[in-house]
Amino acid sequence: MRDSLLRVASLVRKEVLALMRDPRSRVILFVPPLLQSFLFGYAATFDLNHAPYAVYDEDRSAASADLLARMDGSGVFERVATIQQSSDIARLIDDRDALLVLRIGPDFERKLSAGQQADIQLIADGRNSNTAGTAVSYVTAIVSGFNADWRAAHDMPDPPVTTSVRAWYNGNLETSWNMIPGLIGTITLLQVLMLTALSVAREREDGTFDQLLVTPIRPSEIMLGKALPSTVIGLIQATIILLVAQLWFKIPFAGSFVTLYAGLIPFVIASVGIGLFVSSLVANMQQAMLFSFILLMPFILLSGLATPIANMPDVFQWMTLIDPLRYALDITRRVYLEGAGLGQLIGDIWPMLLIGAITLPIAAWMFRNRLT
Repeated sequence: MRDSLLRVASLVRKEVLALMRDPRSRVILFVPPLLQSFLFGYAATFDLNHAPYAVYDEDRSAASADLLARMDGSGVFERVATIQQSSDIARLIDDRDALLVLRIGPDFERKLSAGQQADIQLIADGRNSNTAGTAVSYVTAIVSGFNADWRAAHDMPDPPVTTSVRAWYNGNLETSWNMIPGLIGTITLLQVLMLTALSVAREREDGTFDQLLVTPIRPSEIMLGKALPSTVIGLIQATIILLVAQLWFKIPFAGSFVTLYAGLIPFVIASVGIGLFVSSLVANMQQAMLFSFILLMPFILLSGLATPIANMPDVFQWMTLIDPLRYALDITRRVYLEGAGLGQLIGDIWPMLLIGAITLPIAAWMFRNRLT
């Protein structure tokens, strides 16, 4: 047992030294987690901070001016045009000069004063459905505020039903609060899968793979020696992203770090198992990178990072069950934002352990066959 541990330790040391001596590997370890955290935190956002809109005000009354003042003062909408005829609407939308066109009818104030329903028309550029949908929801909120103030100012009866919206765990509905914790699992999977898949391929290209055949190291020990450095590196990269979320984006951490890492360890083990399975199939680094990217795209798309799993067709929802990133995203978001405890995460932890328990033995078996 002692000799086996010493052999594994020597192989782990060799793997770490090989990574640290290669300048490209050092860059891969530390630069991508930082760079992608900032890119996703700032660029990949569904928050709407600048929405150009145009106005076609046929009423030109005090009421319409009040509504437009609320739009202009929201900090979200920027008026780029005040048009005088309806034929200008199509041009503004087609040329992408305006995301929205707000059209106010000629009897807007008169109908409001009479207690009648005064409709406004909102024309949105649906070519970017996410942005347009968000902008429309902002306009709806502004109009609701205008309605409430108008009724109060003119002693009109309140509507029978009022809506008060409150978002749990992300009060301002900021995209970074959802995206950055999700990156802890996403970037960790990307890096661990790539590094693990490339480890054996690098051995083959460097000619050191054949040397393993004549050493007393068993195939299972080689697998363990390859898996341990990738596991540690995966946890280090998760920590880097966690620090960016805490220190730069100031996203409050509601849970326990112990719980978070207890959920991340099975995820990293499952990722290492998949990476070693890929490494047992490929013959060179080019193939390893190709196979890794082929797997990464479905893993990310099916994880729920960008689109809710519940919105996917049933077939794809079943496919997400073998995606370890699905469970990692749920763990990181729930621990980070909700403060979930370990007992609440069992449903996410055991599938990842099962994935690791399947992929690691298969990779070891295939690796052993390649050695013999």
